[in-house]
Amino acid sequence: MSADLSQIISDAAGLMSKAINHLEYELSKIRAGKASPAILDGIMVEYYGNPTPVNQVANVSALDSRTISVQPWEKNMVQPIERAIMAANIGITPQNDGNTIRLFMPPLTEERRRELVKKCNAEGENGKISVRNIRRDTIEQIKKLQKDGLSEDACKDAEKEAQDATDKFIALIEKHLEAKEKEIMAV
Repeated sequence: MSADLSQIISDAAGLMSKAINHLEYELSKIRAGKASPAILDGIMVEYYGNPTPVNQVANVSALDSRTISVQPWEKNMVQPIERAIMAANIGITPQNDGNTIRLFMPPLTEERRRELVKKCNAEGENGKISVRNIRRDTIEQIKKLQKDGLSEDACKDAEKEAQDATDKFIALIEKHLEAKEKEIMAV
């Protein structure tokens, strides 16, 4: 039975780790005043009838701290990529010279920085909710094992272990949010 408990706890820790990875990915898409090609992650462009990520039909790179360059591999993809970026509503207007698309990052105002921090906090809250849901499911699995004959002490220990993992991952989420807020608010 203890093998079942350790498996449940390790599965929970793995799922919580995935929640942290997802949070890191979502935070990387939120711009912090510096040009980052990750801003375009998740933007899909129509490529021969199939929705395809921009970074699979073009070379996306940061030219400097305020400029992103999108160099399509096929010249006929310039317009569809430009339309996809406009439709994504990331707050940047693409500049098209016929061969490449440039995205000039405007300097962030204090108000816009605060909006971005709120967006980061919302993503962090989603991450915390995910971790807590994983904890709840784990404790339900432990209680099922208790009904099947596992000792009450072993169940209490496993529940404490699940809570400790939850606390650790929530503290990690807080640390990520704090770092991202510092990055956004830096002028």
